[in-house]
Amino acid sequence: MKVVVCVRYGLDNLSIKEIPEPVPGDKEVLVQIHASCVNTNNLVGITGKPFLTRLFGPGLIKPKCMIPGRDFAGIVKGIGRDVKQFRSGDEVFGHSINDGAYAEFISVPENVLALKPVNISFEEAAATPESALVALNALRNTGHIKSGMNVLIYGASGGIGTFSVQIAKSFGAEVTGVCGTGNIEMVRSIGADHVIDYTREDFVKNRQTYDLIHAAVGYRSVFDYKRALSPKGIYVATGGSAKAGFMPMAQIFQVMLIGSLVSEKDGRQLCFAHLDHIEQNDLVFIKELIEAGKVKPVIDRCYPLSKVAEAVNYYGKGHSRGKIAITVSH
Repeated sequence: MKVVVCVRYGLDNLSIKEIPEPVPGDKEVLVQIHASCVNTNNLVGITGKPFLTRLFGPGLIKPKCMIPGRDFAGIVKGIGRDVKQFRSGDEVFGHSINDGAYAEFISVPENVLALKPVNISFEEAAATPESALVALNALRNTGHIKSGMNVLIYGASGGIGTFSVQIAKSFGAEVTGVCGTGNIEMVRSIGADHVIDYTREDFVKNRQTYDLIHAAVGYRSVFDYKRALSPKGIYVATGGSAKAGFMPMAQIFQVMLIGSLVSEKDGRQLCFAHLDHIEQNDLVFIKELIEAGKVKPVIDRCYPLSKVAEAVNYYGKGHSRGKIAITVSH
């Protein structure tokens, strides 16, 4: 099978290799991949930048995972003897925490998979797992979103932000999206009640307050966000950013180091939310939202497997609208 291999950091070091198909273990499912996508962890894992991120998993000198890619969608081609939930021919989507999705086949535990939503393409399904679950975790698990809340999504036009807007609406919130001029209409089209163009208006200075703020991308001081919170409001940073530079890292560390110190007892809370594993029930929940028409993945561009370097390079410029998909032809 064909795979994308990254043996040294740098986009120029990506290559296509032929290796044997994986054999599923007793509790694993063999999936013929039809699509994958680009996430921030792929950018960091391939480029090794910013350097400090190498201390948290990718590998100090060279990538630990030589076949990048985590999100995928495809068709089940084989199952281990202990697999109960899937059978050959099922269309599925999922997330591999150990990478390996920039390939024609992947073998993964059955608990990281769900049946693919029937009303979207493989590319749309592959673009969903990580970004949608990060948004769900930020809004529901950390932000405790409820119907009627006034919610602001900072970075509403990005991969995580587009899911965050739609998921917040599905919970009955009034949603304000913050994005650039060129993405205003798109953010409105996915359900935002209000849209702020950050190049023309500073949401902190308009004196509007929010019950929940999800910073899906970009950088602002936690003190700015705190001023925009209602008396018992919650700010949640997820740290996602297409640009693997210093400022997003500064955002993460600022929240982790001083978020609890500037939070108020029984008042405003400032938190960092990290998705360290996939809950299959949450993946099924997202599937149901998509099939109910409440969530629709937003795809900016699709690239073939042979053009992964171009896809990651485009994503790294930080201007993508929604997700970047990778199509795997067979």
